Amino acid sequence: MLPHMKPPVRIPKPKFMSTVSSVVIVAVGFTATILLAQDNLDTLRQAAEQGHARAQYELGVSYATGEGVPEDDAEAVRWYRKAAEQGHAAAQYNLGVSYATGEGVPEDDAEAVRWYRKAAEQGRADAQHNLGVSYANGEGVLKDAAEAVRWFRKAAEQGRADAQFNLGVICANGRGVPEDDAEAVRWFRKAAEQGHAASQHNLGVSYETGRGVLKDAIEAVRWFRKAAEQCRADAQFNLGVMYANGRGVLEDAAEATRWYRKAAEQGRADAQFNLGVSYETGRGVLKDAAEAVRWFRKAAEQGRADAQFNLGNMYSAGRGVLKDDAEAVRWYRKAAEQGDADAQFNLGISYATGEGVPEDDAEAVRWYRKAAEQDVAKAQYNLGVGYANGVGVLKDYQLAHMWWNIAGANGAEQARKNRDILERDMTRAEIRRATELARACLDSDYQDCQQ
Repeated sequence: MLPHMKPPVRIPKPKFMSTVSSVVIVAVGFTATILLAQDNLDTLRQAAEQGHARAQYELGVSYATGEGVPEDDAEAVRWYRKAAEQGHAAAQYNLGVSYATGEGVPEDDAEAVRWYRKAAEQGRADAQHNLGVSYANGEGVLKDAAEAVRWFRKAAEQGRADAQFNLGVICANGRGVPEDDAEAVRWFRKAAEQGHAASQHNLGVSYETGRGVLKDAIEAVRWFRKAAEQCRADAQFNLGVMYANGRGVLEDAAEATRWYRKAAEQGRADAQFNLGVSYETGRGVLKDAAEAVRWFRKAAEQGRADAQFNLGNMYSAGRGVLKDDAEAVRWYRKAAEQGDADAQFNLGISYATGEGVPEDDAEAVRWYRKAAEQDVAKAQYNLGVGYANGVGVLKDYQLAHMWWNIAGANGAEQARKNRDILERDMTRAEIRRATELARACLDSDYQDCQQ
């Protein structure tokens, strides 16, 4: 049986994720100039009580913001409603926001939609955007992608950056309109040029992946940087990757680490993982196993399988933490259950050797098999050992030959040697059958491997 071998801590591959933000209701934007002097406030209230819609709206804003009067959301809603019922578009919008957020009135998405629609039909871009959000999410109305697009487009054409962003997302995903990457880029660019950070990030992704534009790593870096400087964690992570790999910029591990840290401190799990790798390998920072463990743990606790695997390795080796085989197994299991092949193999080793868990050859075989079916040659080799010796499974030379044959094809030289030695104790018919089994296993992408 193989010794307790563990794969090295893995360097992450470059990863570019659009992580397109979901459409959300934007905060109310007050447009009135509030006069704080008491005499002006008295005049405003008098005009509002006489039925002047603008005065009613501005008095509502005063109560919502606590400017000149005690903050009172319910009173704000009362005055918004008076102005809204007279057709004041800004008041209709704010009343919609109040219903959407439940500030001053019980939350009611359908009522929010009703007031957004009134304001939207008067051409208010913020209301058009929020009405698009309602249709996109099915909040207060039936979900309707085409209707969402219609309202986003109206707002976008008025220069509303969040609507331009959402329209870009919809074009990229083909929801409510035919998928069109070039059109998505067009809208992302319009919003990005207004400083919309999520659009700047997505425009960077477009340039890095060549979706909707010609690939251009320098341009990708430019847009990632703009978004990163606005504290977009996804852009900070991607900018770090660009520096780590010298794409669009000179390779600079220290700068990569700097951007990983910014994203990691915002809770970005992939950045936490990469920062852990930086500390483990000493790329861009001084090697520090304890710091590597700290960042791996943060990412692992968010469910990152690669971080869980690496954290298991750190516990197994006693690097940055006290050696603890049971804790290593706990983290290997979390990663293995998410399908991480290396963790599945290490979990198999743990059961085979009894390190961190009671020794259990059958359970070792179960985890080797899962890793073997993901093309892990060392797991395929260990399965061959199990079948050849009857450890954890019934002895079966044909299946031992099959797994060693497959492992050998995947580069495991010892597996090829073992296969050839095993053939001395097999008939030609058995060897032929074992070869057929290996071919069927590979042809089926490991779905037909004679369990």
